[in-house]
Amino acid sequence: EVQLVESGGGLVQPGGSLTLSCGASGLTFRNYAMSWVRQAPRKGPEWVAMISSSGRSTYYVDFVKGRFAISRDNTKNTTYLEMSSLKPEDTAVYYCTTGRTGLDDSDYWGQGTQVIVSS
Repeated sequence: EVQLVESGGGLVQPGGSLTLSCGASGLTFRNYAMSWVRQAPRKGPEWVAMISSSGRSTYYVDFVKGRFAISRDNTKNTTYLEMSSLKPEDTAVYYCTTGRTGLDDSDYWGQGTQVIVSS
């Protein structure tokens, strides 16, 4: 079966940095675009970033542009989200997903990793 496993979340102070990782199995990883979606407390899912299957194209929601960087290593079946200049508003559970948005019915999600940005 398809499995996506996120790691790297935790507590970080405002202005700090974290890198999230997502290991994938059960699919031909190199054939899939990958996305990160987050869900803050009491809010719905918010698409954050997407990387094409080759890794040559990336896209971001406006609020994280210049602060977050999505990348992937197709030899390791892993995608990453590097986050810097973190703000309290970035506090959320971050999910790794397949697909361009992660929000289609056919997209797979991981279990999520929690990021808390607080002093």
